Amino acid sequence: MDWIRNYNGQLAKQDLLASLIVTVMLIPQSLAYAMLAGLPAQVGLYASILPLMAYAALGSSMTLAVGPVAVVSLMTAASVGAVATAGTDQYLAAAVLLALMSGAFLLLLGLVRGGFLANLLSHPVISGFISASAILIAASQLRHIFGIEGGGHTLIEILNSLAKNLPNWQGYTLGLGLACLAFLFWVRKGLKPLLVQLGIKNSLADILAKMGPMFAVIASTLWVAMAEWNSNGVAIVGDLPAGLPTPSMPELDLSLAKELWPAAVLISLVGFVESVSVGHTLAAKRRQKIQPNRELLGLGAANIASGLGGGFPVTGGFSRSVVNYDAGAQTPMAGVFTGVLIAVTALYFTGAFYYLPKVVLAATVIVAVISLADFGAVFNVFRYSKSDGMAMLLTIVVVLAGGVEAGILVGVVCSILCLLANIGQPHIAEIGRIEGTEHFRNVMRYDVECENCVAAIRFDERLHFLNAHRLEESIGAIIERPGIQHVILHCGGINHIDASGLDALIEINHRLEQLGIKFHLSEVKGPVTDQLVKSELPQRLTGEIHLSHHQATCAIGKSATLAT
Repeated sequence: MDWIRNYNGQLAKQDLLASLIVTVMLIPQSLAYAMLAGLPAQVGLYASILPLMAYAALGSSMTLAVGPVAVVSLMTAASVGAVATAGTDQYLAAAVLLALMSGAFLLLLGLVRGGFLANLLSHPVISGFISASAILIAASQLRHIFGIEGGGHTLIEILNSLAKNLPNWQGYTLGLGLACLAFLFWVRKGLKPLLVQLGIKNSLADILAKMGPMFAVIASTLWVAMAEWNSNGVAIVGDLPAGLPTPSMPELDLSLAKELWPAAVLISLVGFVESVSVGHTLAAKRRQKIQPNRELLGLGAANIASGLGGGFPVTGGFSRSVVNYDAGAQTPMAGVFTGVLIAVTALYFTGAFYYLPKVVLAATVIVAVISLADFGAVFNVFRYSKSDGMAMLLTIVVVLAGGVEAGILVGVVCSILCLLANIGQPHIAEIGRIEGTEHFRNVMRYDVECENCVAAIRFDERLHFLNAHRLEESIGAIIERPGIQHVILHCGGINHIDASGLDALIEINHRLEQLGIKFHLSEVKGPVTDQLVKSELPQRLTGEIHLSHHQATCAIGKSATLAT
């Protein structure tokens, strides 16, 4: 908490103003995402109090706003729904345990400086996962728009459930839902330009536009209360218990924890990646930086605080963090103020949400997540890399057809397999000198000069057990040409050589020696040189290790001339 040393009244004013704006936005989001997670609405408020304060103590971002988010809420519903029935005490207990387990895993990663593990989730996989999850989330909320029963964890299950129950649709609910959707979509694009035309500053207009969900909540709640639409089939939130749960450690059920730990790991990694992405983006705007390992500690503490406070898994949210930044938040104290304001709401103002229609919360969720779906990115990724595009497409298909956990696991496995396949098929080129220069390029791409007695190979990958045989095969094919007296391995693209790669080099050297061909290395990087000097290769090498490839060709040319 280095920022606390220079904290003053001016910073406090800016943070307090930002917290007021974020609170107005966060309350309907928290209620909606709790409903998405299959939990009572008030649990969303509980998950937006202590986590903000815990993150302020350990997180590294000055403006990240922590709380319930759509994707993590969906993952919570999918994982907890597999072990308990929604609406029961067991379901809530499982969600609380999931938050604690996610927090413990994140803290452990932070302590061992394991932020690099999040790199297992490639950007195409994350993008595909979020796009597919957005479709699942939006589809899951359609039942509230029509005022019917339904459910399911895959797109097929959700659509089948909607089809069966659609004849029971409620007219008042559908009308209110469509009106709310139209208003919220318009607010995202049309309100800000209108406010700017009216003379409101651009920054304030942007913040007011992002507060559209709160305007919808207030208007629809007043309308339902006055028109008594709840008696016409419009489902409302109803009684929300006033007060806050006493922070406590839930009873540990080892069998339940065993079932939930895979979900806890996935939720932790997805939440961490999303949070760090948002944190980096906002920090760069102020020439600040965040520390991924500190973020692990901050998010871990936030999730443990959420569990102790009766909440469910949380992470840094994009929309509320942007609002927090635009509203002028300067330090994590803005999050502390927000937590206090939400606590006051939970203590004294829950009655104001009695007539809040659930269909409005559903519309809020749909509008919030629909912008996350970016299926056009699939074509862009495919155009650039077929393997990444396939991983992305497969992730989308499996998420929609098999659920969120299966989708992200398949995406991770597919990414790793594609990575291994790329490493196992390295780019290997025979190179020659571009006339009049000291530059060497692929003989298949450029018009280059080559010595008849010299073969030069460039290997553009780490040299290890997955691809060492490819180097041996390439050199074996080249030395079949008559007159070859020297082979130079250009090592500029090699940044690591494992034991299998070293054995391959020793075997190549031995094979060439038997054929009377000298084996040379050039452009060997420092870390690779440090590895090689620990082996017997430098002493057994029939040729030399040259600082540059140009020096290697010059030295070999001179030795060939002297020999002649």
